[in-house]
Amino acid sequence: MAICSGRTVIITGAGGGLGRAYALAFAAEGANVVVNDIRQAAAEEVAREIRAAGGQAIANSDDITKLQSAQRIVDAALEVFGEVHVLVNNAGVLRDRMFISLSEEDWDTVMNVHLKGHYCLANILGRRWRDLAKVGTPVDARIINTSSGAGLQGSIGQSNYSAAKGGIASLTLVQAAELARYGVTANALAPAARTSMTENAMPDVVKKPEDDSFDAWAPENVAPLVVWLGSSQSKHVSGQVFESQGGRISLGDGWRTGVTRDKGARWQVGEVGAAVDQILAEAPKAQKVWGS
Repeated sequence: MAICSGRTVIITGAGGGLGRAYALAFAAEGANVVVNDIRQAAAEEVAREIRAAGGQAIANSDDITKLQSAQRIVDAALEVFGEVHVLVNNAGVLRDRMFISLSEEDWDTVMNVHLKGHYCLANILGRRWRDLAKVGTPVDARIINTSSGAGLQGSIGQSNYSAAKGGIASLTLVQAAELARYGVTANALAPAARTSMTENAMPDVVKKPEDDSFDAWAPENVAPLVVWLGSSQSKHVSGQVFESQGGRISLGDGWRTGVTRDKGARWQVGEVGAAVDQILAEAPKAQKVWGS
């Protein structure tokens, strides 16, 4: 049996790139798919493709960055499919500049789409799932967020994007801890694939191979992990950040308390430098900031 049979998934930014790949893959595994994209025509095209293959899908272009319009996305899913079991927060934008060249609009646009866009639908659905659990209705729900290597390691020229994606990773940890009691898991993905954003940012890196060799940047490579995380099979996995590119799945090793010096008393200013130097000498080296 298909692993998502009977489950309904909302996928944001699903009119192309990774979101489209996720939508097609979920449908192939039996899920009902709500294809959300600000570009109505793109959303309709993906929904038609799913239906033409025998799947169930509707298109939606409501704004994910406001609770009122995000509610309409959920309402549309409930009206057609009866329930929502999975949310894939995938939509995003770029406004790349060196930090001191960022305008306030560049900052706010990226924060609004990424961070607030991750808040609105998850907040609405989280409250729904909580209320169902409290009246004894079994809940087996999933939140799948989208972070980035830029959010985990930083990326030169992308301070706004890196900050938003780092915030999404932390948000995921808190969602997982708070929502577990209601039957909800939350995980995040840092995907690396060819999308309109990456083609604009690094076209030579993500271009499709000219021969028949493995296309390591194809968005379809990331989809199986996302579909599995959205299935009932993944209920034991929560609060994790995965990186995925090509044939690779990696677990993000997050911030944790590392090498320590404890004097057992207040440090004197003149002592701090030597202690910090010893800590840094013993600590594992951090991954480099992307672009450095």
